[in-house]
Amino acid sequence: MASVTKHAGFTRRAAYLHFGSRSALIGALFGYIADAEGLQESLERVWSAPDGVAALDAWAAHLADYHPRLLTVDRAIMLARDRDADAAAHRERVFTAQMRNCRRLAEWLDHDHRLATGWSVETATDMLFALISSDLIEALIHDRQWPQERLAEHLALMYRSTFVGPRPEPD
Repeated sequence: MASVTKHAGFTRRAAYLHFGSRSALIGALFGYIADAEGLQESLERVWSAPDGVAALDAWAAHLADYHPRLLTVDRAIMLARDRDADAAAHRERVFTAQMRNCRRLAEWLDHDHRLATGWSVETATDMLFALISSDLIEALIHDRQWPQERLAEHLALMYRSTFVGPRPEPD
């Protein structure tokens, strides 16, 4: 809190009067970044897709576009979560939202009868969640110098080849 208030140019007392707690400050900061970086618009493209397979493609585009812009914030929260209850609480809220999104995708594929053989909604949800990993995004974008378009294209290819089964036969 001291570091944030020093950089922002106001007192800790003013920060606590406005936010009430570090948790509220972290939530407000994340909300500001999410708004500034277009989280809702990015997710709207996923949820407005015509079917589960198209939503999976839009999910890949969302991850490639949105998540690299949040790597620094995500890293800071991950480093602080073990020693700061407020950072841990924020991380839990993000985790819950991400799991909900991954489950929604897996359920959509299952509902469309397109979830590949060998996957259940639960296992597909868990794997989709693991593939959100900042390590994965950072390794490809920063370490391997992939442009975001390449990341989106290859995430979509991996998702389709892993999670999407053949179209069901018409009755």
